[in-house]
Amino acid sequence: MKAAAITATQENDSFGDPLGLMERAKSLEALLGSEAEKGEALGRLTDGTIAALYDAGLMRMWVPRQFGGAELWPVASLKVIEALCYADGSTGWVLMASQLSTSTGAAYTPLSTATELFGGDKLTVIAGHGAPLGRANIEKGGFRLTGNWSYASGIHHAQYIHTGGIVFDGGEPRIDPGTGEPEFRIFLVPVGAANLKENWDVLGLRATGSIDYSIEDVFVPEDFTHIQMQKTPNQGGDLYKLGIWAQGAIGHTGFALGTGRRLLDELAKLARMDGKRPMLLHTQGGGENFEVRYGEAEGKFRAARALVFEAWREMEAILPNDGPIPTRAYTLIRLALAHVTAVTNDIASLAFTYGGGGALRGGVMQRFVRDVMAGAQHATTGPLIIRQCAKDLMGMAEGKIWAVRSLVDPVK
Repeated sequence: MKAAAITATQENDSFGDPLGLMERAKSLEALLGSEAEKGEALGRLTDGTIAALYDAGLMRMWVPRQFGGAELWPVASLKVIEALCYADGSTGWVLMASQLSTSTGAAYTPLSTATELFGGDKLTVIAGHGAPLGRANIEKGGFRLTGNWSYASGIHHAQYIHTGGIVFDGGEPRIDPGTGEPEFRIFLVPVGAANLKENWDVLGLRATGSIDYSIEDVFVPEDFTHIQMQKTPNQGGDLYKLGIWAQGAIGHTGFALGTGRRLLDELAKLARMDGKRPMLLHTQGGGENFEVRYGEAEGKFRAARALVFEAWREMEAILPNDGPIPTRAYTLIRLALAHVTAVTNDIASLAFTYGGGGALRGGVMQRFVRDVMAGAQHATTGPLIIRQCAKDLMGMAEGKIWAVRSLVDPVK
């Protein structure tokens, strides 16, 4: 599908949303809602949903401007993903996951590779799983890659796979001088070179099609790879100084914001119906008890959302500066993500408890409850991340930097 490129005249040096992507995302609510059930049955997004994302320019949200992309900054990106996930969690999830893989592929590979994939009016969509589950043996000009991966969100709609592996040289892992650890690379592999496994049978996020896949003895040119922890772009601007994990946090945070707000609104709608059909809430101990719990949930969610935007606005102020991003700035966006995810998961439990049959039977509330609980399983949140954040906030991590999931001493 040919997508309209974003022209240079539409660029904006501010951190705003010059292309109106937030409004475009909001305008898709009815369509995405109408397609959601069909997507769940298919185990992937429908053609209608994908076409709408292309037509709205959202499939270029994080692509560098020099390739016709929006290169949208964090705060605006949060609001775009929030709006999509308010309509359908799976749609927002696929958009943010594929945009992360697509944009980092465009930013971190050499110019020749990025031009091959994104030059002219070309838009190559990349999706996959970046964990270091593959083995990449060094060969002349590149690597021979083999491995098995899971959770390849959006791979059904991609042309290339973003996939992670450890580099081996002479039978031993090659050490990355930047980390002192085995070299962890991202490999861009044509989808046709992988074995896709139709095994996506899950509780929630069913329409993401986050299937498993394997790659067996496939040669990958070195120019189609980059270091996983890379934070210096070859193309694009300051957005790509975040690195994969921090940029990915925008997506997961936006998911929690959109789905959490939708569940609260669905509960409020149910409460307003309660006068006409009094069994809706009262059968689950509604009335005053429900109102107290709903009010508490609103307060916690709004506070969590405020922390999200406080942390990301601070990050936006830091990004244009020279030098590395401070550890504390990374800590706050990780803490905000973990916190809003936990709050939204609690809202899902509240919705299921008080939603009664409306949450039990197929429909909007049930789908959002399932999607929230599925999204909360992601490795970007959880006790390990919160413990590491606590160490920094208590002053117990002086001089340390963030690795993938923990604070470590920098290599000297």
